[in-house]
Amino acid sequence: MDKVKIKRALISVSDKTGLVELAKVLNKYGAEIISTGGTAKALEAEGIKTINISDVTKFPEMLDGRVKTLHPAVHGGLLARRDLPEHMETIKKHNITPIDMVVVNLYPFEATVAKPDVKREEAIENIDIGGPSMLRSAAKNADAVAVVVDPARYASLIEELEANDGSLTLKTRLDLQKEVFQTTAAYDAAISQYLGEAGEVTDFPDKITMRFKKLQDCRYGENPHQRAAYYSELAPEPHALVNAVKLHGKESKDRDMNAGIQHLDIV
Repeated sequence: MDKVKIKRALISVSDKTGLVELAKVLNKYGAEIISTGGTAKALEAEGIKTINISDVTKFPEMLDGRVKTLHPAVHGGLLARRDLPEHMETIKKHNITPIDMVVVNLYPFEATVAKPDVKREEAIENIDIGGPSMLRSAAKNADAVAVVVDPARYASLIEELEANDGSLTLKTRLDLQKEVFQTTAAYDAAISQYLGEAGEVTDFPDKITMRFKKLQDCRYGENPHQRAAYYSELAPEPHALVNAVKLHGKESKDRDMNAGIQHLDIV
């Protein structure tokens, strides 16, 4: 299906930047909003009515919030294929309502372990379980479900919702799907890296997962007819080239690793 009308959205975020504006637009076009804890309080404070996740699961949050969205009422609503009558009959039989959108960002694990005095217990408690599970379920069913992991996406989504009477296109849903798996892969890699560094040190681990982000497109690659882009590690060392500052020289849209290096210095 090309356009999906957002009738029910599940929102649970640690970073609430721009969230109220998105929720108001969803409300404007009739979407119900399911939410949890602090997110629900923030939305309710702005006059946005929410449905508590416990009212959906018929089960209370437990284990200090470790278990709240890990429930068939949530994942059944996300994973049911709308084009398969047997899927729709099954969720109807179990009183599960489809969920058309998930807006989730994850516990700030990397920010937590970046603190110099962080304890292992605090780091472990900042490993998100329910968030990645919902993101993966929603992303797997991107043919019918929109899933948003980055607040930077809200503005473009608001524009599209306004232009399409509260619906999102398949192209947008597939773009969001890709972003989710990039995000969860990087998140798991950060956890793996922390646990590896906190455990027994080995020069040659069995598996290495590297995490990079694109900083900019380059004008050309190794040769003028080739394309290229410049990437940085997500958490580069202070002396890494990405932290170099150009002291003088011609402004360029790319970072020439050969001719331009003479104009760079590390500060």
